Amino acid sequence: MIELATEYFVVLVILLLAVVMAVIRIILGPTAPDRVVGLDTINTIVIVSMVVFGAIYEQVIYIDVAIVYALLSYISTLYIAKYLQGGEY
Repeated sequence: MIELATEYFVVLVILLLAVVMAVIRIILGPTAPDRVVGLDTINTIVIVSMVVFGAIYEQVIYIDVAIVYALLSYISTLYIAKYLQGGEY
């Protein structure tokens, strides 16, 4: 296994701080759309984290999983937005 480089460690710490800020937005968000944006931000950070792990371990499978996760995240965000708008499925 490849030893974790300092640059990757810094990137992962920054992503962790971004997740903490998004969780704060989810908890304190005064409206439902604010919470949805916070959740979508966390999904995006998870996707970026998978790509970073793929770069660290030099494995393509992490990037493949990130692509599938991004697609599912996008579809779920669309459904939540449609629900909040008051539309029918």
